[in-house]
Amino acid sequence: MAIVIVDCAIYQDGHRTEGPDDLSDALDQARASGDAFLWIGLHEPTEDEFELVTSEFGLHPLAVEDALTAHQRPKLEVYDDSLFVVLKPLDYDDAAATVTSGELMVFIGDAFVVTVRHGEGSALAEVRRRLEKDPELLKHGPPSVLYVISDTVVDHYVEIAYELQLDLDELESSVFTPNTGDTANTASTIYTFKRQALEFRRATGPLMDPMARLAGGGVPFVSEASRPFFRDVADHLTRANEQGESLDRLLSDILAAHLTQVGVRQNDDMRKISAWAAMAAAPTMIAGIYGMNFDHMPELHQTWGYPAVMTLMAGIVAGLYRFFKRRGWL
Repeated sequence: MAIVIVDCAIYQDGHRTEGPDDLSDALDQARASGDAFLWIGLHEPTEDEFELVTSEFGLHPLAVEDALTAHQRPKLEVYDDSLFVVLKPLDYDDAAATVTSGELMVFIGDAFVVTVRHGEGSALAEVRRRLEKDPELLKHGPPSVLYVISDTVVDHYVEIAYELQLDLDELESSVFTPNTGDTANTASTIYTFKRQALEFRRATGPLMDPMARLAGGGVPFVSEASRPFFRDVADHLTRANEQGESLDRLLSDILAAHLTQVGVRQNDDMRKISAWAAMAAAPTMIAGIYGMNFDHMPELHQTWGYPAVMTLMAGIVAGLYRFFKRRGWL
């Protein structure tokens, strides 16, 4: 177990105290004090490594299966002896313009908190430091841990939404700038960006209901005094989710506008090709007629016949060019 346990401590009266190495003894000590709780953090444990935690804390087997398997949607599940919450922390690589997600499972129960982390984008060291600097908040017990974890994850959603909006503004400018170049590459860029927006919404959208339930009360192991904190998180989450929906709608509009632009450009190209083809067809037709082997043709034996025909060809081409130019085809 020492391999996957990232941190383990007892928090009493808002302050950290080091407890016994044995999990059972540490949990008994926390429960015996009445105002303490045990917080154990794990990173990607295997089934065998998590077995001791399961038995000591009495975690529900279905929740344990979800915690080990990962690839879960954000959710809140209530069991007899614990509360199970799944969150999806996000990370944004500005250079590559990609959104990556991890997974964070939180069990809270009678005097204990168990966090299980999957991926590299959801480290909890900063969360612990933030809580340990605020003893008054820690006095609220296990719900305070769930609150700060949720608040940290959701605040990062807001930051990522802002970064995505900046990148979207740049993308929008490039799409609506004339002569942007490779249209296929532009469409690919828009589609890739839309995938990032979808990854963002997969994290924020399903979390709305769990946060609303935590803020509304009636959830075991979450005290009445904790509800205002979760209402604040729910408010920030609503804003992040609305930003995600707005990004998705704008991307759809940009993609539609880009495809319309491509169609317009293709129509312009076809008109230009048609105009040049028409100008080439007129002299070709005349030359073809005079290239036929007939003795009796107009002006065939006149000395001025050749320049007259050439002048006629040039005049027709000039007339067609002026006509197409005035119509905007050239």
